[in-house]
Order: sequence, then structure tokens, then C-alpha cells
Amino acid sequence: MADPIMYQVDGYVVLRHDHPEQLMEPDEIRTFFETLLSTQPDLLPPELTNLPSQEAQIDQLLADYCELEIEDGFLQWYAVRFKK
Repeated sequence: MADPIMYQVDGYVVLRHDHPEQLMEPDEIRTFFETLLSTQPDLLPPELTNLPSQEAQIDQLLADYCELEIEDGFLQWYAVRFKK
């Protein structure tokens, strides 16, 4: 059986083509995606558009995806643990 600590998320490393690497807390990345998807809703993968709320969409995005295709570049995020 897998150790539950393997599924613990302390934050995210966010990589963007036009920014240096960033570390974000879970609430920071949620705010980031709320802002991004409010201004560019077409970035959301089509299979997530039927979810009932933006919160549910972001939950699923963080759980099942690690990249969005954006114009002229990339946006990637990876869950990380800050402590052993």
C-alpha cells in the first residue's frame, strides 16, 4: 500500500515561457488560475467545461493536468512537497 505522504501537496512549481520558475502555495495557484481562466476561459480543457463551478474546474485541473497550451508559449505546474 502506498504511503499517504506520496499524495501530500505543499505547493506547486509553476513554469511559464516568459517568467522565471515560481513556487506557489495551493491558495496562490488557485487564485492564479481563477484570474487566468476569468480572462482566458478558452484555455480550459474542453472536458472540464461541464463541471458545475470554476472551483471544481480548478480542482480537476490541478489533480489531472500539468500543462496548458497557451499562445506563444507554455504553462506547466507540478505538485511538490516542501519537507521530507
